[in-house]
Formats: sequence, C-alpha cells, structure tokens
Amino acid sequence: MSESVANNKSIPHESAHLHVTGDAAFADDISQLEGTLFIALFTSEKAHAKVISIDTSAVEASPGFISLLTTEDITGSNDCGPIIHDDPILADGVVSYIGQPIFAVIADSFLNARKAVKKAKVIYQQLDAVFDLNQADNNKSYVLPPMMLKKGDASGQLDAADCRLEGQFKVGGQEHFYLEGQIAYAVPKEDGCLHLWCSTQHPTEMQHLVAQACQLDANQVIVEMRRMGGGFGGKESQSAIFCCIASLAAKKLNRPVKCRLDRDDDMLITGKRHHFDYDYQAAFDNDGKIKSLQLKMLVGSGYSADLSGPVVTRALCHVDNAYTLDHVDLGAYCCKTNTQSNTAFRGFGGPQGAFATEYIIDNIARCIGLDALDVRKLNFYGKTENNITPYGQPVEDNVINELVAELEKSSEYRSRRKKIEAFNQSSPVIKKGLALTPVKFGISFNVVHFNQAGALVHIYTDGSVLVNHGGTEMGQGLNTKVAQVVAIELGINPKRVRATATDTSKVANTSATAASTGSDLNGKAAQDAARLIKNRLILFLAEKHAIDKGLISFANDKVHLGEKVIQFNELIQMAYEARVQLWSDGFYKTPGLHWDQEKLVGSPFYYYAYGASVSEVAIDTLTGEFKLLRADLLHDAGNSINPAIDLGQIEGGYIQGMGWLTTEELVWNDEGRLLTHAPSTYKIPAVSDCPAEFHVKLFKNQNVKDSIMRSKAVGEPPLLLGFSAFFAIRDAIASVAEYTIHPPLNAPATAEEILNAVDYCLNS
Repeated sequence: MSESVANNKSIPHESAHLHVTGDAAFADDISQLEGTLFIALFTSEKAHAKVISIDTSAVEASPGFISLLTTEDITGSNDCGPIIHDDPILADGVVSYIGQPIFAVIADSFLNARKAVKKAKVIYQQLDAVFDLNQADNNKSYVLPPMMLKKGDASGQLDAADCRLEGQFKVGGQEHFYLEGQIAYAVPKEDGCLHLWCSTQHPTEMQHLVAQACQLDANQVIVEMRRMGGGFGGKESQSAIFCCIASLAAKKLNRPVKCRLDRDDDMLITGKRHHFDYDYQAAFDNDGKIKSLQLKMLVGSGYSADLSGPVVTRALCHVDNAYTLDHVDLGAYCCKTNTQSNTAFRGFGGPQGAFATEYIIDNIARCIGLDALDVRKLNFYGKTENNITPYGQPVEDNVINELVAELEKSSEYRSRRKKIEAFNQSSPVIKKGLALTPVKFGISFNVVHFNQAGALVHIYTDGSVLVNHGGTEMGQGLNTKVAQVVAIELGINPKRVRATATDTSKVANTSATAASTGSDLNGKAAQDAARLIKNRLILFLAEKHAIDKGLISFANDKVHLGEKVIQFNELIQMAYEARVQLWSDGFYKTPGLHWDQEKLVGSPFYYYAYGASVSEVAIDTLTGEFKLLRADLLHDAGNSINPAIDLGQIEGGYIQGMGWLTTEELVWNDEGRLLTHAPSTYKIPAVSDCPAEFHVKLFKNQNVKDSIMRSKAVGEPPLLLGFSAFFAIRDAIASVAEYTIHPPLNAPATAEEILNAVDYCLNS
C-alpha cells in the first residue's frame, strides 16, 4: 500500500468547531458595508398570464423606499438560464408560474423592502396554464426534444418472453430545504467592477451570468464563496437569479445591495427535484430474469429547461442501476408546465431513473412468488460477462455481488424475513416489511469538458500551507478532504493546512461542485500543485546535500535525507532563502471520458460507486402511518480519504432519500400555487424519523481507477440507499393480501398513499 493510502484517517470537519459555536461565517454573516441596501421581490400571483399594468405608487411612497429594479434596468441580457436562454431574470410581459419575480423593491432595510413590495398592484390577463404531465405530453409541450435510449430488440423480446408486466406509477419531486436560504451580496468596486458574495455551488457560472446581465467582462466580476449552509443541487443554477438581481441593483445605484430570501419566497421561487411519471412494459422469464424493458418517462421540468437536459440524460443512464438490461427502449419527455423550473438535486436524475427498475423488479418478484432480493441478484451485472450498460460502457469495477452478499449476511436478512412473515400472520393491524436494494452510480459529469479542476497551493515560511481550489464547501467536507490530500502529499499534519474561500479571481473557469466530483477533481488538482512544490524541494535538497532524490521522503512533519532528518518548517525557510518557488498551481482532467449526446452512447463515467441497504418498517393499516425500525447500510467509498466524513454523508444521503420517497410531498392547488412552501406544510425527516437501529459501514475496497487516493465519491450515491425504505413499506402493504397483489403505491409514500394501497390490496 502506498504511503498516501496508508495515511488516510478520520479527522474532524475543518469548520466543525465554527459550526457548533456559531462562528462559521456564511454569506449573510459578512459584515455589511455602510450604505448597504436590501431587496424584496414582487412575484407573480398567476401561473400563466400577460402583465397588463403595474402600479407601484404606494410602493414608492413607503418608508425606506430607495428604488425599483425592473426589466428596463437590465442593460445586458435578461437571462439566467444555465444552458438554454429561456429563463428570464425578471419576467418581461408574460409570467409563467406563481412565484416568478417581476420586479424588485430596493429599500434601506430588509423589513422596509418586504413591507413596501406588498403594496404593489398588478393587473393580469389570464392565459391557459398546464400543470399535468399527461396534458403537456398530449400537447407535445416540452422544454427540450424527447430523448431516446435503445439497445437490442426490446419489442421482439417483449413478444417472445415467458411473462409480461405493464403498469404506471409516479415519483414526486423534492424541495432542497437547505438550512441557509438563497442569498447574494453585491458590492460595487472601482472602474465599474463588482464583488459578489453568494451562496452558490457554481461561482464561475454566477460570474458569467452577472457579467452578461450587467454588460461587464468576466474579469470585472469577482465571486467569492466561503461556505454554504447546504446546497443539494439547489444552488447550482438557481442561485443565478438572485446573484443577477443583487448585482444589477448594485450597479444601478452604485451601492452595496443584499438579496436574501425568507423561506416562503425561497420555496415559491426556486425549482425542485424533477418529478417523474412512468409507463412501462417488462418481459421476464419464469426465474425472474429480465428480457426486455420498455419505459416511457414523463419528466416535470417546469416552465423552462434549466438543467433538465443533463438531469434526464443521467436518469436514462441509471435506469439499469445494478442490472444487466440487454434489450431496452427508454424514452424521456421533458414536459413544460406552468410551475417552478425544476433543477439539479442530489443524484441529478439518477435516483429517478434507478427507481423505475427497482419498482418493476419488485413487481416481477411478486409475480413469480420469489423474494425480491433473489430476483435482484439474478439480474446483477457480471464481472466480465453481461457487463455492458444500455449506453455502451463496460462495467469494469463491479463489486455489487460481493457487497450485497456481505450485507445480506451482516443484516441477517433471511432470518429477519421469516420473523417478519410470522409477525404479520399474527398481527391484524400493524404490518412489517423488509427490503434490500442495491446501488450502482456513475461518477463524472455527463458533459465531458466539465470534468476539470484547478487549485493553488502556497507554503509560507513558517511551514503553514494555504490551498485554494474551485470546489465549493456546502457542509460535505470537501475542504477537509482537499486539505488532507495536500497534507498527505507533503507529509505534514493536516492542522498545518488551511483551505480558503472559493474565489473566481484565484482559480478561474471552474465547474460546479456537483455530480459527486468535488473531491475527485479538486483533490487531484490540489495534489498536483502540492506535488510540484515537493518535487522542487526534493531537487533543492538533492543538490544541496549531494544525495540521490530517491532517498528523500516527507512524513510526520519531517524530511528524511537518508540518515539525516530535518523539520519541515526548517526546510521551507532554507528553500525560501535559496529562492525556491514555494507556491504552485495544479490542474486535473478526468481521463478516458467520451459521450455522444445525440446517440446517448459512450463512456460518460470514470467509475461507479456501489452500495446496498436493508430497511425494516412497520405500518399501521388503519392510519397509514409508518415507522422505520432498522436500517443496515453498506457503501463502497473505495479507499476512503476520511471515513468519518464519508459515513456522515452515507447516513445523511440515506435519510434524505428516505424522506424524498416517504414524507416530502409537494402539493400545488388547481391554480398552480405551491401549498407546501414552509416547514409547517412540508415535512423533511426529523431526528425522530431516524431508525433506533442504524448500522452503517464502509465496504472494504479500493477504486480500480486512479481517483484521488483510490477513493470513491460519496456525495450523491448514498441517496439511492433510501429506496429500501420505500420498498419495505410496499412489502408491508403487500402482506395484507398474502404478497399476491402489487400495491399501487406512488412516491412519496405518505399516510394517504399507504392507506389507499392497503385498501386496494384488501379489496382486489
């Protein structure tokens, strides 16, 4: 094992002490400059309408009122769409959903701005609105052309197979519910420049969009971001509208301007996880081996494209999950509706794609009277055979069989299954369910050129180290891991290394911190920079001491030169005095990726992360309530850089996935108004929803690819572990009909959904 691998260990999150003491500075905590102004947004009250007139006379007479920001103040492009230019910063003449910003009120305080904006009077002319995905599909109303992924002869195999199934089901969207809401603080600088502090996963995109809106060059806009209070994808593209509005106001008035949303406005304005409606036909043999899958997915994109294209691409590339599917006909339709424009969310479409096949396998197992685990295992990818994905990439690092076997044993799945069946026989009201579901998740951006990163590393003369990279810290421990990588490369204590705020003036042209690539890309770039400095130091020592470079090593804050040992900080002072460059930039691009977006074929992923979970639940068949009793998770993080952080990500991902599929219901009324726009009406999992027995382990493995220290990503893949909670609920419902009927359970499995499914099983 290499030195770097041997030195991995759990260390605390670099900001943990600041978080628990309340000293961690977020965007809203930055000391406000004198003269700072505040924004409140006037948002549409109609789902689809022409704006006939706007009366702001009462607004302008309000205490503390300073100015308005309207479309007339946008000197550049009135667009903040990340890919397609269909997403206006401020609605121009026509509104497309309830909650769309029309204009901004700028006042001397946040409260005065909020009070003033409520006095505006707007007259609308109602237009036809679409909220239903089937209606949008029937009207051929899409934000993007349909996407198709085909392999083999799905139709022929469907006709020839022993058994067939068909059906429809749905999975809902999900609110990001980051603890820190959307915020942007724009400060004018000399020569027309802007400095923007904001909560975003994509500082470079904010820089570009602000520059376009304000008619500036990119070099006139600095975006700085020290940390986010959560992002989950909701701050990848959707932070742009608030950054642009704050910047436009700051440029107009030449004063600092802050745009901070309260929770209700945040949830009304911003998009969610895409919801999916599925229509499938599946063919399989008498053993449960899948022979053909035809799947139509209607995708709730909302009123604009946003990131629907790459989200749906990833969904199509994850329909296979952990299974060999030789004959598929998959179609995805990005339906245009008059609701918030849906966006990135942890998993980025992957969970919605994989969920479909898990649901279908659950039905197949019930059809042939087998445990769903046995059907899953029968269909798993092989090591060297049956290992080609529907999009043509070989699965070369498959460990799903060994991982599931280990979890099956450690969780005592088989014996618990027997106990649960016996319990259900004697319990007329409370029913228990059990499920084991696997995960195979591709790691890399589908867009190849996004898979690059840069970093800067500085060593100061006292031996302390500063690292700056293009990734963003949103609580996931990215800065901690990058600092560890630099420390391991230089052979020093991680406490000597500090990671600084992401800053577009330091590392330029960065990709979003998304697609679970943060540590892979930025860790490699930082390692490259640190290695360049170390190589200079080795060359300096070799020449100074007339020693072979191979005899020089760095470890434990010391440098070994054969028999001689010197302290690291002593070496740095010596090197400085000898005029050795003690800083360097680093760069990394992921190798071996290629992708044809038109044909949906290629090798879009550098490697796969694997995992599996077992969930045990109890449901009340009279009320529809459920309780998660126990969860066993086993996840492949490769050679984990920081096991403690990875375990935290796995636990959190599972709970967030479970919440998406059980309690986090988004509800719109008939007019298209989001009703679940606050903690009082939208239920994320709480501490009481965590299982009393929660067993989480890392699967012992090393990445076969040359990832950073042979680790694997743990940002998005663990969310799919939450599948097992949903299918355990479905298993419990099926027990009321002796496991012979498919419960028509849609996600999220709310109490109402559970009761309806129980009633169906009892009366069919």
